[in-house]
Amino acid sequence: MPLESMSDRPILLFDGVCNLCDRSVQFVLDHDTEGVFQFASLQSEVGTAMMRRCVFRAEAIDSVVLVEDGQCHIRSEAAWRIATRLNAPWRWLSATRFVPRPVRDVVYDWVARNRYRWFGMREACRIPTSDVRARFLDAAELAPSEAPS
Repeated sequence: MPLESMSDRPILLFDGVCNLCDRSVQFVLDHDTEGVFQFASLQSEVGTAMMRRCVFRAEAIDSVVLVEDGQCHIRSEAAWRIATRLNAPWRWLSATRFVPRPVRDVVYDWVARNRYRWFGMREACRIPTSDVRARFLDAAELAPSEAPS
């Protein structure tokens, strides 16, 4: 799915009210020591605008979304692509790309369907701490053609 990205860095869109998703973002922040990724919650103005650009309805996505090199990747595809950018040994998880995508996505979907029950959810997105705040996108960073209507 082509997308003119608002950043030359990969953007990870995540469910901001999901505890598992929040922990996953914290994990990526801890293991992306080069600071490659930028972040936005699916519920934010940026997330909604980017989802429209990806031709997804934000409420229809039950997945992490990775916007990278003008493409939108979801589900297990996004997960292994994220792993390739992390420090070792975590980048070795990118070897899951050799597992057939339908098999990977069945496992991904099973966890996604149960994530609120297993890990809980919060009322609102967590506000990033000052040391990582610059890596989270907000509406002011959208180009005029990408701004929410």
